[in-house]
Amino acid sequence: MIQRFIIIVLDGFGVGELPDSKEYKDEGSNTLKHIYENSDLNIPNLVSLGLFNIDGIQIPNKKEQIKGCYGKAEEMSAGKNSPVGHWEISGYINRKPFSTYPNGFPENMLQEFCQKTGIEKTIYNGVGSGTELLKQYGEEHIKTGYPIIYTSADSVFQIAAHENIISVDKLYQICKIAREMLNKPEYNIGTVIARPFIGDNKDNFTRTYNRKDFESDKFGTTMLDKLKENGKDVITIGKIEDLFSGRGITKAIHTQGNADGIEKTIQEIQKDSKGLIFTNLVDFDMLYGHRNDLQGYKNALEYFDSKLPEIMQNMKEEDVLIVTADHGNDPYTPSTDHSREYIPILVYGEQLKENINLGTRKTYADISATILETFGIEKLEGESFQKEII
Repeated sequence: MIQRFIIIVLDGFGVGELPDSKEYKDEGSNTLKHIYENSDLNIPNLVSLGLFNIDGIQIPNKKEQIKGCYGKAEEMSAGKNSPVGHWEISGYINRKPFSTYPNGFPENMLQEFCQKTGIEKTIYNGVGSGTELLKQYGEEHIKTGYPIIYTSADSVFQIAAHENIISVDKLYQICKIAREMLNKPEYNIGTVIARPFIGDNKDNFTRTYNRKDFESDKFGTTMLDKLKENGKDVITIGKIEDLFSGRGITKAIHTQGNADGIEKTIQEIQKDSKGLIFTNLVDFDMLYGHRNDLQGYKNALEYFDSKLPEIMQNMKEEDVLIVTADHGNDPYTPSTDHSREYIPILVYGEQLKENINLGTRKTYADISATILETFGIEKLEGESFQKEII
């Protein structure tokens, strides 16, 4: 009898453009395929779970002997960022899109932000790559003390500040004020992001793992709520707590990147919890996808793949592992933003069938539907594949 699910989200690991990718200017995006075609990618453990056997994957090295169940899922939510992706995995489909600001934020919004936070002025106001903006405006920020404000193709209000100029705690306070303000319908912003950095000059400015996301709490019931209400453990690792505004969680563990997240996941697997371990590995997205660092992304995939046997060996007989993603972030395309892609679904457990093709699922929410059905809890959105794998 299954007692626990372990979901590991490879943040930004898409497996091919969605039918509506044109609406998001993401035609041709395929994170996995482009990394495979432009490097010597070696991920035998993910392949053994069925990654290359997923329908339409366009990679020739398929295997006959697969020890996992495999498929891919389409996103039904409006958007292509981490919050809506994780919410949909968890059974809540965000059908109304958040507002985006491709030309920068309106002046009245910034005026209200300054008034409510007590900040005299802000630096920049537009779309850009955070690392490039630090090179351009970081020294000005240090001289003036004014925070750098920017956005992306997603619905985000990002605030960058040097940790010695605006302390991390102070930056979080500013973000909380902004979060409350930006919940207004006329602004409708999905995420406020604190972007602390360190360094002496434009040549060595570096963003730190003190990043924190302040999400809109305007989302409905999720699998996390249901599991907690039914007495299950809901253990989150990485930025999951931030993505769900702390809701439906019994234990939250924050991390300093992929390696730390993997180790803490293994530590929790070794314990006797019953319910859900939900991990986000952020480096694929934050360090490599957004920076178009294909080689770095490839290396990160290989590192995760090298740790998969240890993860699986520590699993109990009643455990099920699901490796998936929340959106794409193709490092090969000119864009440095997320990409509208299918996500992989790789499922493994000692009590599960092997080499089962789950096909193309209509929504990420099939994952939560499967978990809730397994635990005898009424599902939210999506269709369970529980009977196909057990």
